[in-house]
Amino acid sequence: MKQKILILPGDGIGKEIVAEAVKVINVLKDDFDLDVELTYGDIGGAAYDADGHPYPPTTQKLAKDADAILLGAVGGYQYDDLPRDVRPERGLLGIRADLELFSNLRPAILNKELADASSLKAEVVAGLDIMIVRELTGGIYFGEPRGIRELENGEKQGYNTLVYKESEIERIAHSAFKIAMKRDKRLCSVGKANVLEVMELWHDVVERVGKEYPEVELSHMYVDNAAMQLVKEPKQFDVMVTGNMFGDILSDAAAMLTGSIGMLPSASLDKNGKGMYEPIHGSAPDIAGQNIANPLATIMSVSMMLLYSLNREDMAERIDAAVERVLQQGYRTADIFIEGIEGTKLVGTSEMGDAVVAALLS
Repeated sequence: MKQKILILPGDGIGKEIVAEAVKVINVLKDDFDLDVELTYGDIGGAAYDADGHPYPPTTQKLAKDADAILLGAVGGYQYDDLPRDVRPERGLLGIRADLELFSNLRPAILNKELADASSLKAEVVAGLDIMIVRELTGGIYFGEPRGIRELENGEKQGYNTLVYKESEIERIAHSAFKIAMKRDKRLCSVGKANVLEVMELWHDVVERVGKEYPEVELSHMYVDNAAMQLVKEPKQFDVMVTGNMFGDILSDAAAMLTGSIGMLPSASLDKNGKGMYEPIHGSAPDIAGQNIANPLATIMSVSMMLLYSLNREDMAERIDAAVERVLQQGYRTADIFIEGIEGTKLVGTSEMGDAVVAALLS
């Protein structure tokens, strides 16, 4: 049965990097018999420009009908003055909530060819392989009440609410433990239970769920210490599970251990394995349209899609091997190019996509 992939290029560099990922999907369709159908929609600023809303009804219907979704990025300077409820980022939050994509998987893996691109010493990061599991549909990004109000003395006050229900913590904990079971069976839960009551509950619920996974070694760490340990001794971690805001911050920090945020894919899954796949970097409007963005994170997001939602591990392995081959051949976009490294060559977005296609076909 033909599976449906919804393509949402979005804003900024999203259109460029998604175009290269689509090249890869089309090669898998044409040459390796991947049975998928591609549809296209708008989200973020592009959707606001077309329909007046960052997540319009037409896109909502396409998203619900799809088996998996590939998204580029949302946002741009031109939308900064819009009312908050129609800014591009609300489209991203909206689709996550609408589809109940609560489990966000963000791998931080260092390709050995890029060890010199990391800001840390090669011996600290060589062999790095971390999976950060971030709760995606709750926490402070969605909590109510929220807003900006004026106090009696005329001073303005901004406020947001950090809330988690037991059921929300339980389901992300189960997701993280199941992933840990497939890896090195070590899970570190990250919170701030010493000062936040909601994190006390998080700690207790994760402990309770952990009893169902006796093979997994469970540890807990405060988020400030976890940030320090990621820089000091990152290879101590296997799987990390944390809330929405902490996961947002820690996964970006982990990205730089790998040399570039342009190298990291992500998956956001519902309880049945349907997912949205996207690079973890933003729309980078300052470089949009210049053919210099790195498409590899988006291409590797397709690999994650094949693995987690479309059940085509064989196709995922083909993509991963092709990306590895391209890096071995020395191809580098600007974000991972270091002057003076012998055997490397600076290429643009489309050239990198073409190189991956060539590696797939070789």
